[in-house]
Amino acid sequence: MPRILDHPLILAAPVAAAVLLAGAYLWVRDSTLVRVEHVAVVGAKGPDAPRVRAALVDAARQMTTLHVRLDALRDAVRSFPTVRDVRAERDLPHGLKVIVLGRPAVAALSSAGARVPVAADGTLLRGSPVPGNVPAVRIAAPPAGARLADPRAERELALVLAAPAAMRRHVGRAFLGEQGLEADLRDGPAIIIGDGSRLRAKWVAAARVLSDPGARGARYVDVRVPERAVAGGLSQEEDQPSTTG
Repeated sequence: MPRILDHPLILAAPVAAAVLLAGAYLWVRDSTLVRVEHVAVVGAKGPDAPRVRAALVDAARQMTTLHVRLDALRDAVRSFPTVRDVRAERDLPHGLKVIVLGRPAVAALSSAGARVPVAADGTLLRGSPVPGNVPAVRIAAPPAGARLADPRAERELALVLAAPAAMRRHVGRAFLGEQGLEADLRDGPAIIIGDGSRLRAKWVAAARVLSDPGARGARYVDVRVPERAVAGGLSQEEDQPSTTG
């Protein structure tokens, strides 16, 4: 005699319940019960900030707090170069906080008197103000397109990015000179880098030399060989150039 628990209807009941629950969730997920009504956008900066906020608010209000579509939020601000990405935090039942992750300028491309801010990934931040504390990167002609495509300027930008944050803010300009890559410090000496190898090690070596009181007044620091970094251009009254190694 078959057991009652083995009856097909009883065995199918959990499956049916799961299907009903899934269907109910899908209905609630996209229903007006959890429609996004209150949107807070944080992190948008610069001249595009009002338009970025408006685009994100419009996109968010097409969603519910149980069905937040990050791809739609990203698409809404894809045309703004200052926006790197977005994140979202829901506040049930009707609130959504959208966090804008910016793409800050790390240098300013300089050509024929024009300056265009550029981000670390090479994105040109046209229309954005040039921060006063970013180094200049010299280019032969005004940049075209949405991204940096000048191989020489790309090498100079890589030099800027390799500098420790504490030193980067003191770099006035990066350029390719007769001795290779070089950087001029604001109120400080030139840093002769040479080729594009071991950039971080060369910046660290420059910092060590500059921290030596014996290097005070130097006109340049040569770090082409980081282990033999040397400060030069000292006055005749000074002792031999300060070195590290």
